[in-house]
Amino acid sequence: MRFDKARALLTPVPEHLPPPPQELMPEVLADPEGVPGRAPRFPDGPRRDAAVLILIYADSSGDAQLVLTERSPGGHRHAGQISLPGGAIDASDPSPVAAALREATEEVGLDPVQAGVTVVGVLPLADVRVSGFMVAPVVAFAEREPDLTPDGYEVASVFAAPLAAFVQGAPIEIVTDVREGYTLRYGAYRVGDRLVWGATAMMLGRLGAFLGQ
Repeated sequence: MRFDKARALLTPVPEHLPPPPQELMPEVLADPEGVPGRAPRFPDGPRRDAAVLILIYADSSGDAQLVLTERSPGGHRHAGQISLPGGAIDASDPSPVAAALREATEEVGLDPVQAGVTVVGVLPLADVRVSGFMVAPVVAFAEREPDLTPDGYEVASVFAAPLAAFVQGAPIEIVTDVREGYTLRYGAYRVGDRLVWGATAMMLGRLGAFLGQ
């Protein structure tokens, strides 16, 4: 998808989004002995507020790219998974937009002035039950390719993904994997040698469904 077209379609951001592709939805499978799968237990209590940044910029050919991160391994939340820059909204953050920009600065060294970042709005909230967050996806466009460096603590690497990889009709791979003791089957978007799945795939899948209408 061309950068100029994406910016035109997302300025302003839509107030409503279509659902993500059904193939992305995880399914708990039976265990090796045939015992039916059980839904994982989700955190109790109210959701915490969080924000992520969907930062879109043009590559040298004018195609739209967005920024993704690979979370650091070990004891971190969502270790090793692919995600958008972002995190919990702190009490000191005046808005979800401020939280998303702060997190992107902390995690990948985003300099909004260097990249010429313009925030165009916030998409409908995403209810990420598995981690107990209500996530505000903040959409922004950069006039120049951002100069990014992962912090090495929460984020192991940062990379660009074509926006077209998530637009309606883009390929979705079906994966079967064991995670936290559950055998799951879920859909994922492939970006090079990485797979984007879970909440990040859901948010980008909804955005892509809107862009592909």
